[in-house]
Order: sequence, then C-alpha cells, then structure tokens
Amino acid sequence: MNAGTLFATEALLPAGWARNVLFQWDGTGTLVTVRPDAGAADAAGVPHAAGPVLPGMPNLHSHAFQRGFAGLTEYRSEPAGDGGQSDSFWSWRKLMYRFALRLSPDTLEAIATQLYVEMLRAGYTSVCEFHYVHHGEDGKPYAEPAEMSLRLLRAARNAGIGITLLPVLYQTAGFGGKPALADQRRFLHQTGAMLDLLARLAPHCHGQARLGLAPHSLRAVPPESLAEAVAGLRAMDAQAPVHIHIAEQQREVDECITLTGTRPVAWLLDHAEVDARWCLVHATHMDWDERRRLAHSGAVAGICPTTEANLGDGVFDAAPYLAQGGAWGIGSDSHASVSVAEELRLFEYGQRLGLQRRNVLASDTHHQVADRLYLDAAAGGARASGRAIGALAVGQQADFAVLDGAHPALAGLPGSQALAVHVFANHGHETLAEVRTAGRIRVQHGAHPLQPQAGERFSAARASLLTD
Repeated sequence: MNAGTLFATEALLPAGWARNVLFQWDGTGTLVTVRPDAGAADAAGVPHAAGPVLPGMPNLHSHAFQRGFAGLTEYRSEPAGDGGQSDSFWSWRKLMYRFALRLSPDTLEAIATQLYVEMLRAGYTSVCEFHYVHHGEDGKPYAEPAEMSLRLLRAARNAGIGITLLPVLYQTAGFGGKPALADQRRFLHQTGAMLDLLARLAPHCHGQARLGLAPHSLRAVPPESLAEAVAGLRAMDAQAPVHIHIAEQQREVDECITLTGTRPVAWLLDHAEVDARWCLVHATHMDWDERRRLAHSGAVAGICPTTEANLGDGVFDAAPYLAQGGAWGIGSDSHASVSVAEELRLFEYGQRLGLQRRNVLASDTHHQVADRLYLDAAAGGARASGRAIGALAVGQQADFAVLDGAHPALAGLPGSQALAVHVFANHGHETLAEVRTAGRIRVQHGAHPLQPQAGERFSAARASLLTD
C-alpha cells in the first residue's frame, strides 16, 4: 500500500459534517491526518474528492454463499391450500440447505468474490463473514480443515474488501440438544475442533483480515459448548468479536421459553459476559427489559432489514432501543439485496410502517435521518468487526465512500442533503463516485476491475450448483 492524501469539500466526520477536510494516510492505509477547515495551501496539489466523503460502511452480517440463490426462492414451497401459513423462514431454510450441500471450495470462492465486488460497488468496505459450510459434501473435513475459510479470505483479498472471518460453531438441531439433521452435516464441529480451526486460521488473519467466532445460535450450541468456545477464543485473543444469531423468529423465542423459562436475549445476557465484543444478529423479538439490557451491555444489534423482510422475520423495534443508547449496524445477511442505502432506508421505513409516522430515527443531534442512520450504522458495524474502521478519524483505516457531486440527483446539494438523496431517493449505486479501502481505490463510477471476470465465474458456479 502507498501513503496518500485526499481533500474533501465536505466530509461526514464522527461529530457530523465538516468542510474543507484534508485526509492523509500512511503506508499501512491508516489515517494520520484528518484536518477540517484546511486552507488553500493545504489543498494545493492534493487530489480532490468528487463529492461529499463518507466513511466506508461495514457489513456486519454475511453468508456469502447465499448470494448464489438470491431471488430463486420467491415461490410458495409449502402446500398452496394453507394460504402460505407454512411458508416461512423454516421452509426457506430447507431450500438453503439443499444449495449449501452442493457447494465446493471453487464455487464458494467464485460466489464470494462476486459478492464482495458487489459490496464494494455498494459502498461496503468491510464484511463480517458468518461462515458455517466447513466440510465436504459427506460431512467429513477436507484434507485442509480450513479450506472453505481460506477460500473466503482469498476472495476478500482479491476483491479488496476488509473481512472479519467468523467461523461458525454448530452442533445441534434445536434447544435441548436435539441431534443435528443430516442436511446440517457440513456445518458441524465439536468445540475442541472449532478451537483448532481458529488456531489454524489465526496466522492468515492480519492486515485487512480479522478473526472471531460465531456460535450459530442458542438452538445450535448447547450452553456448556458456548461457554467453552468463548473461553477458548478469549485465551487466543481477548478482544476478538463474537457473533450469534438470536431471537430472529418467534418460534425460536417460544422454544427457548418452553425449555429454559427465559427469552433468548435475556438468557444470553444472564449466562454470558456480553459486552462490546459481541454482536447479537437480528435480536428482532425482544421485550422491553431485553432491549434495555442489550443497549446497556455495549453489544451491537446486527440489523439486516432486507433479509428480515424477505424471510418474514418481523421488525426490530428500533426507537426505544436507540433511545437507550443501543449500538447497531447493518448486514446484508442472505444477500437478497446488496445495498447500503437500501438497508438503511428499509430500517427507517419499517419503523414508519409500524408507528405510522415519519422520520422516526432522527435525533436531537442529527435532524437529518440519513446522517443519524449512516453514522450509527458505521460505528456499530466497526465495533462488531473488531477492526479500526467505520469513522473518518486519526488511527482509523482510510476507508472512504465518495458521493458523486456531479450526478444530477446530487449536484448543488450540501453533504447532508446529498446523503439523504443517496439513501432515500433510490438511485442505486449511481450516486457513488468512488470507494476506497485502506486508501486504495477499489471502485470508480460503479466499476470494479474484477467485475467481468468475477461475474463470469459467478454465473458458471451458480449454473453448476443449480443443475439437477
């Protein structure tokens, strides 16, 4: 990497919009200067951004392989006579398992590379990869047990996106230690084997790559395994992130209450040291006390609005959680959509539909909804990533998303209004001029150098996986 500079007429800093900002980063891609109100002498000879500059957005929840069948499950898979009552997350999961069973290392890498290119084009500059397809089709480990994880790391490196790799611990099919299903055989690890996998991966996770752990869910990881795995991770890296699916579906909540007498988020807060190193993905179905406790824990709620809408999960009750100071970020999860703007827009729109009012998530500090959404999501995503990203500040990685000030939709608008148009007026990726990671240009005017090659390989991989 090379040191560099950039001058922005407007930039979204952690405290809000600033003018005439000079950015400088060192050879590692780390910001060493962020100087608002820079003078003409500072700007002379320095490359000028094409429009308002935003921090790159972390994507805090991804199952990369699921991009390969995005859009292909939009039909009723259960008997038509039930009015669709049985068509839910659980019926979708059966279709997902069939696809996962056919993946090879090559097809996974092809799908992930294309996805990560798409993420960069959308303004995501880092991804938390919640990775659970570990083994061969027969459920036995590959000769290199980390094969599938290494393919994801290579896909991220080739695309140029930062990554927090989260190998998934998966052991049971439900609460109470129900034996795993045959279709889950590629996911399974004993706790010791998972810790061995983390040890194998640790030397590969440096620079723009970070390693953490993802106990899949309370239904898939028994309490004793959860405690042992987190303790083992902490012994390797005390600050490593831990992500877990939780309270995504009402059925999960009901089953947890039946077995334990407690709701899932409450159970986790009671039995684990949940703090800022944790990300609770979805956390859709919480009661008032769970929301309060989660907000005060410092953990991040991982909100995935387009996937949660696609799967019929429900709507996260955001206003009271944010009022308590709760941290949150966005993820594209199953990748029904790969769009920073759409995740932010749908997060706000879900609140509007439920409460029948507008601009729900504006705050006293940020009257423009888009400003508040963007800054919160970037900060929460960075925390969940366990990486120094998500803010235009000294010591953070020089990850930028630059709005196109010459685009007709944005021309002549101040930064705050330009961001609002980018998020709420739905011009797709057209209003992004440039995306950088660690100071290096990855996307210019929608184009990524790997696009043609990655697209061809993705199409071929998907065709091979869909062939009967």
